[in-house]
Amino acid sequence: MPLFTNSSTCFTAVNSSHRNSTFLSNSHKATTTPRILRFPQNEDFNVSRFDLSHSRSEVKDRTISMALVHDTVGHQEDVASSSSILAYDLVQGALVKWSSVMDRSLPETPTAVFLHGILGCRKNWGTFAKRLAREFPMWQFLLVDLRCHGDSASIKKRDPHTVASAALDVLKLVRELRITPRVLVGHSFGGKVVLSMVDQAAKPLARPVRAWILDATPGKVRAGGDGEDHPAELISLLSTLPKEVSSKKDILKALIQQGFSNDVAQRVVTNLRPTSSSSSCFSWVFDLKGISEMYQSYEETNLWKIVEDVPRGVHINFLKAERSLHRWALEDLQRIHVAEEIAFEGGGGVEMHVLEDAGHWVHADNPDGLFRILSSSFQGSRT
Repeated sequence: MPLFTNSSTCFTAVNSSHRNSTFLSNSHKATTTPRILRFPQNEDFNVSRFDLSHSRSEVKDRTISMALVHDTVGHQEDVASSSSILAYDLVQGALVKWSSVMDRSLPETPTAVFLHGILGCRKNWGTFAKRLAREFPMWQFLLVDLRCHGDSASIKKRDPHTVASAALDVLKLVRELRITPRVLVGHSFGGKVVLSMVDQAAKPLARPVRAWILDATPGKVRAGGDGEDHPAELISLLSTLPKEVSSKKDILKALIQQGFSNDVAQRVVTNLRPTSSSSSCFSWVFDLKGISEMYQSYEETNLWKIVEDVPRGVHINFLKAERSLHRWALEDLQRIHVAEEIAFEGGGGVEMHVLEDAGHWVHADNPDGLFRILSSSFQGSRT
C-alpha cells in the first residue's frame, strides 16, 4: 500500500469507552452519496470516531516506518502506547467496503490523511473531506487532531512536543488502523508534519504517495501580514486568558481589539466547548503549553533535505496561497523550482501550485479552487 479544517467546531469529544471499537457495518446499497459512520449514525456520510486502545509493548521504529510502505505491518501486540494515540474522524465514501479496522480480507481502501495547523483541529477539514467523499466515493479520509489539539489534548503525550513527535503520532495511528495512506495533506504546521512523516518513513516506498504542503515552506517560518495569523503573538495572548469563559463573543472581541483578524478570532473560538458543569460556560480544549512548544519546533525545524532528496515514489506538492505574500520568499520559490528538476531526474516529484484568491486559510478562502487542485490526487479511483 502506498505511503503515505471546513467545519466550525471542535466541541465533539472522543469517548474512551469506544476503545477496541470496530466500524459499524453498512448493508445499504452503495450510492454516490457518502455515508458517515457515527455514534449516533448519520444518513449522509460514514464517519468513524475512535479513541485507540492501550497496547502492551513499545513501538519499534522499524515498524512505524513501514506504516507508510506496506499493509502487512504486524500484529496488535507490536504497537505500544501507554495511552490512546490520537483522536480522529474517518470520513468514508459510499463505495468504501472496508467495515472494520481489523478486517484485512477486503480490498485495500485508498486513504488520504488531512492535518490541521497550529490551534486548529480535525473539524477544520470536515466539510471539505465530505465533499471529497461525495466526488470520490471509493476513498476514505482520515482527519486527525494532532497532539495537544482538539480531543487529542486530553491524551497524555511524552515530551518533547515537536514537529517530529507529532508526525510519529500520526504514523503510529495509521499503523494501528492498518492503513497506508496514498495521499497526505497538511496545512501550515501540518504541512511540516507531513514532510516529517515522509522523512521518517522507510525508503524507497512500495507505491507512489502524494504529499500536499499547503501554504507552508520546509524551512524558515515567516509570520503573516496584516489580517493574517501571528501564531507566536496569538499563543502569548491566549496564555493570559482564563481557562474558563462565559462568552465566546467576549473572546472574539478581545482578540480583534488586540489586532487579530475576524477570521483568526473565529477560528480560535472553535477551541472553546461547553464545560461539563455548565452549558453557559466554556473551556479551552487545547493544551496551550504543548502547542507553544510545537510552534517553537515549527520555527526551528528545517526539512529542506527531504524536498531536495525526494524518495523514489513520493511526489511533494507545495501550494502557495496567492494573497499569502509574507510567508514566501523568492529564495523559497527558487529552491523549490530547483528541487523540481532534481526530483524528476531521481524518480520522485516536486511541484509548485498557486491557489488564486486565497489567503493563508486556503480551505476557507477558496475551497472550490483548492478542491480542483487536490482532486488530481484522487482521479485514479474515481467512479
